[in-house]
Amino acid sequence: MFAQGTFTLSSNTLGGEATINEEFNGFGCEGENQSPQLSWKNAPEGTKSFAITMYDPDAPTGSGWWHWVVFDIPANTSELKSGAGSEGSSSIPEGAIQSMTDYGAKSYGGPCPPEGHGLHQYVITVYALKTDKLGLNESTNPAVVGYYLWNNIIAKASIVTYYKKDKK
Repeated sequence: MFAQGTFTLSSNTLGGEATINEEFNGFGCEGENQSPQLSWKNAPEGTKSFAITMYDPDAPTGSGWWHWVVFDIPANTSELKSGAGSEGSSSIPEGAIQSMTDYGAKSYGGPCPPEGHGLHQYVITVYALKTDKLGLNESTNPAVVGYYLWNNIIAKASIVTYYKKDKK
């Protein structure tokens, strides 16, 4: 018997210093909402599905900002291609559900911090879950999804990436 490796998340589209270069399109930002490529390995035994979130704890809201929420990702999945979470993409695995973000969209929304607010962290997390379905739908808000994630989590792996919008 051998020890399983550590559950890890990586991305080949995030810079070497884990910087996001893609902005949201709206709220004064002019990006393309291109979700990053993500891949994970060494999911723990008993994993029946995955979920992915992207959260900005530095948003000036008192509760942070949810940029991406996707769950019910089949257990045989280990990668999402760049742009998979973008609106209109057909690259999300069959059966996976993208639910409501704080932008009010059911898709990935890139960074768009206020001008001059400084460097924001964007925590991208993949969750290995003990259930194949959370029993939620695309209209479920991030707080409720988070509650269900924490009740079904086996393991999680995160990347912290950064972005700031300088004053013009």
